[in-house]
Amino acid sequence: MVNRVVEKLKEELLAVLPPTAFFLIALHIIGFVRALMTQGTGLPVTSSAQIALAALIIGKAVLLADLWPPINRFPEKPLIYNIVWKTVIYYAVASFIHYLERLYDFAREAHGVLAGNEKLLSEIVWPHFLALQIILLVVILNYCVIRELGRVLGERRMLRIFFQQPAAGSPCGQCQGGECLESSTG
Repeated sequence: MVNRVVEKLKEELLAVLPPTAFFLIALHIIGFVRALMTQGTGLPVTSSAQIALAALIIGKAVLLADLWPPINRFPEKPLIYNIVWKTVIYYAVASFIHYLERLYDFAREAHGVLAGNEKLLSEIVWPHFLALQIILLVVILNYCVIRELGRVLGERRMLRIFFQQPAAGSPCGQCQGGECLESSTG
């Protein structure tokens, strides 16, 4: 019984690790850009702890979204369909989390959620917020492209393509173990 629980926890941790690591790095970049954009304005800067928590939440949200049957809505269509579909879903979730992060800061200052929301909407610097949303969209799009390629090519092939040297003398520089990646991509 205990062994099964430990195995399930290990499985969950290994599943949440890749998206969490990806978003931890990406959200730190966004946090850095936000800090640069708001320098000297008095707006609060997101801490690394807040970023780590957001990355963990987004990582878990991605895994939960992957359990939702319509998430792989277009398995028989070109990859772009699932990439765009998943980008929209993940972006909506991430945008909501981004809003909640800002709301949390303003609600603390205003001593209430409703007052904090009013303060947020009146004081938000929309160009900064929209710039961060654009960066977030591009990051999520990249994540979805990588995930979908991994789903189609397989984890081993992705690791080989990105992290192993190509076979010496292969015409395309990508052939490995008798398999030419150039000819298989059409």
